[in-house]
Amino acid sequence: MENSPKFDQRPWGSFTVLDEGDGFKVKRIEVLTNKRLSYQKHARRSEHWFVVRGTAKVTLDGKEFLVKNGEAIDIAVGTAHRVENPDAEELLVFIETQTGDYFGEDDIVRLEDDFGRID
Repeated sequence: MENSPKFDQRPWGSFTVLDEGDGFKVKRIEVLTNKRLSYQKHARRSEHWFVVRGTAKVTLDGKEFLVKNGEAIDIAVGTAHRVENPDAEELLVFIETQTGDYFGEDDIVRLEDDFGRID
């Protein structure tokens, strides 16, 4: 693994891989104001999101939740999920811990996407 974290810019914001190893990956995710990630699910990983700045609007299997600074939410394997930043002024930042046996981008099944990335 490289000595520097992996940073990736996306149309909704960015992520930085903080750590990874056998069975886990940890990312710092920033979501720009009024942006959201795709509504998606994974077959081989679960996720735990801990909000460190702002408020996340989280959709899990069609139900919406507000997750505020200092709060967390769990996403089980196979659960359709989305996170968005409903705030017009503040950046949303959360720490995502993935656990499972595979963390590749090809384990993402996009159900809806604001940026035309559905296969």
